[in-house]
Amino acid sequence: MPPRRRGASGFRGVRVRPSGRFTAEIRAGGFRLTLGTYNTPELAARAYDAAAWRFRRPGRDMNFPDVESLEEAEFLAPPPCLVDDEDRRRHRQVQRRIAIAERDEQLMRQWRAQFPNDVDNTDAFFADLRAHRRSNRRHRRAVAVFELDNPNTTWADNDPRWDDIWTETTSDDE
Repeated sequence: MPPRRRGASGFRGVRVRPSGRFTAEIRAGGFRLTLGTYNTPELAARAYDAAAWRFRRPGRDMNFPDVESLEEAEFLAPPPCLVDDEDRRRHRQVQRRIAIAERDEQLMRQWRAQFPNDVDNTDAFFADLRAHRRSNRRHRRAVAVFELDNPNTTWADNDPRWDDIWTETTSDDE
């Protein structure tokens, strides 16, 4: 029987994924075991060799015949990527959130195109809100400075209104 062909990656048990990454897999007992996905074909081939050593495959089935023991193969192999149900659940949740955010952005683009006056009104509303907050900060600071200069102040030493003395009044970020 002729030897098995090596795939496009150039290594036995390594396939190229559509994403450009490389997956390592080995057949054992009628099953195909996926060993993981790796960034380079060499890492995937090292993972394949470690699994081949565990299954006591002959040296001709190895990608790197210079490795002489299971311990050496496991030392050279990348650490296994352990994926559990919690990782899968988190990944699905993140993917759902990304899909929702993308849909929201698409709908906002459509809304802006259909209702440009609403966009202008929204911008004006937030500009007014910033001006109101800035005015409120200036007033609170002026009151606090007045109370500081007033010898007959009714404010206690631990009154939180004293903090308004250090309030920044030139900032537009609130």
